Amino acid sequence: MDYLRQFIRLYLDIISGFIFFIFCIVFNSLHFNSLATIFSILSVVSFAITVSKIADILAFRMKEPYSSFVLTFSAIAIEIILLSIFLYNGYTIHNPQVIDIVKAGMLTAVIVDINFLLGLSVLIGGLSFKEQSHNEETSSTYTTVLLTSAVILLVPSAVEYINNDFNMLYNSSIAISFLLLVFYMGIFIFQTRTHSHFFANTGKSRIFFINKRQKKNEIDENTENNTEEEITYIFEKINNFWNIIIIVGFLLLVAVLSEIFSHNSLVIFHKYGISIGLAALSIAIISVAPEIFTSIKAAKNDEIQRAVNIGMGASTVSILLAIPIIMFISYLIGINFTLDFNKFHLAALIISVVLAWKTTEDGETNYFEGISHLVLFVGFIIMIIF
Repeated sequence: MDYLRQFIRLYLDIISGFIFFIFCIVFNSLHFNSLATIFSILSVVSFAITVSKIADILAFRMKEPYSSFVLTFSAIAIEIILLSIFLYNGYTIHNPQVIDIVKAGMLTAVIVDINFLLGLSVLIGGLSFKEQSHNEETSSTYTTVLLTSAVILLVPSAVEYINNDFNMLYNSSIAISFLLLVFYMGIFIFQTRTHSHFFANTGKSRIFFINKRQKKNEIDENTENNTEEEITYIFEKINNFWNIIIIVGFLLLVAVLSEIFSHNSLVIFHKYGISIGLAALSIAIISVAPEIFTSIKAAKNDEIQRAVNIGMGASTVSILLAIPIIMFISYLIGINFTLDFNKFHLAALIISVVLAWKTTEDGETNYFEGISHLVLFVGFIIMIIF
């Protein structure tokens, strides 16, 4: 019985994911749009958690900043898959509103990362440890990059406002996407080569080491007193190469589910009159699910540096890498995708970055700073509802 409980605890996300996947396929074949959408979301989130857990194992075997790269790239892959399939379906059914959902989803994913993911992690970490320390150079670098990127995204909208010419808007969008990509290459070199120490953990929490020592002692005692064999998580036994292949396999399942989710959710959005902002928010939260899971776990383990790296790193990659990739995919599909984002989303993005700068600049976080981000996020939700 203990063996079964351990097995279910370790593999609950995978078991749930495949059960939800089967229900999703069945309801989709029966054209039950609402149920197919719900079970596709549940299955995507379950598999996203699995991806994050495997990525966490890979990250544990690496040092910062590479460990955070593994986590953020696995999450960004899900975001790109979801948005690309939405974009393709919008093109095939000739629905221009879908393109607006994709544009809003790109920025909303960053807003969710900064305010919900980082805010919730800081709140939970603050409630558990009162104050947590991280490398202030990390947040300083990320907020500089994010603020610069957010301002750069204003350019296509400014070009459209001044010239009111689609060709100029499209050409400026291509130019900005290339600029973002070059900027990302610069921050990648900065982060991994010349200034990797800016992203290293400098926090010295006595509580973390005490808990770690106590946990080790408990494990040692259990090992001595318990003759039953403990179940080892299978992915911990597998080498990095095959774990990466397995992650790709789960991402392919997510792609299949994203196709079902996209098709059925578009029907629901139209049927119930759900706004572009709410539709984009649902996509963003689904795509950010693995990051949220891992970041909260890190904060609870008094590893706020890792939570900051994940939250801000994912935001950076969402802008600097995801946007150019979506632009390239839209070109392959045959869509003249432009970067004239909604002014409200751009304003919310810039305000979110400024708040992140203020709450992390001193290298210390507490629960009130987490609350501040969550209050801003709730305000953002209220705005898109009304």
